[in-house]
Amino acid sequence: MGIVNVTPDSFSDGGQTPTATQAIERARSFLGQGADILDIGGESTRPGAIPVSIDEEINRVIPVIEALADEGACVSVDTRNAPVMAAAIKAGAAIVNDVTALQGDEQSLGVVASSTVSVVLMHMQGDPRTMQQTPQYEDVVGEVGGYLITRINACEQAGLPKERIAIDPGIGFGKSLKHNLQLLRNLGAFAGLGCPLVLGVSRKSFIGRLSGEDDAAKRLAGSLAAGLYGIAHGASILRVHDVAQTRQALDVWAAISN
Repeated sequence: MGIVNVTPDSFSDGGQTPTATQAIERARSFLGQGADILDIGGESTRPGAIPVSIDEEINRVIPVIEALADEGACVSVDTRNAPVMAAAIKAGAAIVNDVTALQGDEQSLGVVASSTVSVVLMHMQGDPRTMQQTPQYEDVVGEVGGYLITRINACEQAGLPKERIAIDPGIGFGKSLKHNLQLLRNLGAFAGLGCPLVLGVSRKSFIGRLSGEDDAAKRLAGSLAAGLYGIAHGASILRVHDVAQTRQALDVWAAISN
């Protein structure tokens, strides 16, 4: 899953593709590099991020989604707002990727359940503005797993079948370094919930903490290490900034493993 942020303030690539034309070109290049899914976002959810208006988010992502979907790409919309989800689905998005697991907007679950698209349910403690201030858990693996089970059940009760649901433990979303490592060491607990497991570790701050690299754009090696570990322990989809390098790493790893 290649990340295409049409934002000025995302933590790693903010401002690199601020226009629809630039975002479309990056997405096309990702397809050529081996991306299977293009994840289009119009609102940063990095720690401390300020929300944008619904209209602004729609204006950012819809032209990109329309163009890519018309070309036959599998497009995901990264949003927590129901009006954006509805507009994206109409524009051709096949997946809704929601950091709030369809809880950030009371209309979200109905919008997705009444459509034919799939959804990625992610765990986040708090909200982007405050989530990294004091994240606390008694049992991070058990609590994140329990939350995801609850959200899967809520979706099924709303008429959204499990076959259309993927889950994401939310690395870096309301978690300390210790929490992130505990989640990664126990990915099997999430892979066993019966839904494909999405893993977003690309360039994240925990890699910087472990390696001493403050520049997010220079965390490729750590991102590949974490991503390959994730695939080896049950992850099905890697959400990444560096598509070509990740594809090469996965191809070599798969050839050796198989």
